[in-house]
Amino acid sequence: MAPKITVVEDEEALSVLLRYNLEAEGYVVETIARGDEAEIALREKVPDLLILDWMLPGLSGIELCRRLRARRETEILPIIMLTARGEESERVRGLATGADDYMVKPFSTPELLARIKAMLRRVNPSLLSHVLSFGDLKLDREQHRVFRKERELKLGPTEFRLLEFLMQSPGRVFSRGQLLDNVWGADIYVDDRTVDVHVGRLRKAINIGRSIDPIRTVRGAGYSFG
Repeated sequence: MAPKITVVEDEEALSVLLRYNLEAEGYVVETIARGDEAEIALREKVPDLLILDWMLPGLSGIELCRRLRARRETEILPIIMLTARGEESERVRGLATGADDYMVKPFSTPELLARIKAMLRRVNPSLLSHVLSFGDLKLDREQHRVFRKERELKLGPTEFRLLEFLMQSPGRVFSRGQLLDNVWGADIYVDDRTVDVHVGRLRKAINIGRSIDPIRTVRGAGYSFG
């Protein structure tokens, strides 16, 4: 599953340019023009990385960054801040508020792409890895194949996406709603029961012999892997 990046930028030309270049690199991109709308969107769904403009209508980027760092769900969200402010004091302020990196406009698009890739590799290497491994379970993204104890497993496309998503964040508990948004997509309507059915199918496919079940059901919360 491609890494998801949210771009919060009110300059339409720059927002379009960023979306075009990020999608060309294989990322899933959402663009938002207002800080207050971004705050609402980020409460509903957290991306893998946030590109955030300093000056925004509704709510400034610096204030949005501060609020995101105060929330448990987004306290470690990678944030790259974009701004026309190049003074050292302003860069320090942005980083002190919680931004992980800082680029001054106008900036080099290839450099921004390189920084994004480096940051994603640092915070979650599995997002960019072609092969995900956990114990004796291996998922090959390029060949779309799954193995356990060197034996190839037969998974349907939904079970494959579900396993891939869970393996990217071992130990993290995902609610059924989060799994629906990230595996099925926010624009597709299916109910929570659908998640349970596909988790059951996935368990049946990967738990061969006396293998330990890597999927954990967390009562009242959802599912986690590992």
